[in-house]
Amino acid sequence: MPNLALLIFLVVLLTQIVSWVGQTVLQEITFSIYSKIFLSKASKEQSKLRKQVLKDKAELGSTSSQDEFAKWAKIRRRLDKGLSDLENLNTQITSSKSSFTTKFKTSLWVLTSGSKFILVWWFRKKPVFWLPEGWVPYPIAWLISFPSAPLGSVSSGAWSTVCTRVLVSLEEIVKALIAPSIPAGPIPTAPIPSTNEKKGAKIEPITLEHEKLD
Repeated sequence: MPNLALLIFLVVLLTQIVSWVGQTVLQEITFSIYSKIFLSKASKEQSKLRKQVLKDKAELGSTSSQDEFAKWAKIRRRLDKGLSDLENLNTQITSSKSSFTTKFKTSLWVLTSGSKFILVWWFRKKPVFWLPEGWVPYPIAWLISFPSAPLGSVSSGAWSTVCTRVLVSLEEIVKALIAPSIPAGPIPTAPIPSTNEKKGAKIEPITLEHEKLD
């Protein structure tokens, strides 16, 4: 069944791509697109409120509460309302992001690990493809047909494992090729004495002291 083999390979490939890129990175990219489409109004309002709050804080700081109390009180009320509205809006956006994160993780699991598990279990008795007769010894033939595929065929579970192992090996090879090589440091060597030093060197005689015998 070449279609089944291709389908399992594509699901395994998608799972490995998610692993390579990183779930957090994909989540941030997807949420950024989602927020531009569905939360653009809230994001614009949030930006507008932040600017207004900063402006009110600066104006309040430059206004005397004693000399210009009426003006100061008006700015203070406007600032408090802006801070309250901004806090509510931040809570709304945070809640939306939390809900999106839960749905995204669930959907991603269904598309990757969940789909792989369902395919392997649903087609556990179906041969992905057949091996030539007598091509592998009996223990290996039994292993690659595990758990329920006919003997002499490759099971969905074995094919999924092979695809995963091949993609992981390719990842390791690519990382090894693009990894910067560490240059070998210079080997320290002892200084070689010059000719003058050799001539000036003297050989000291070795004296042996004998114990005196009484």
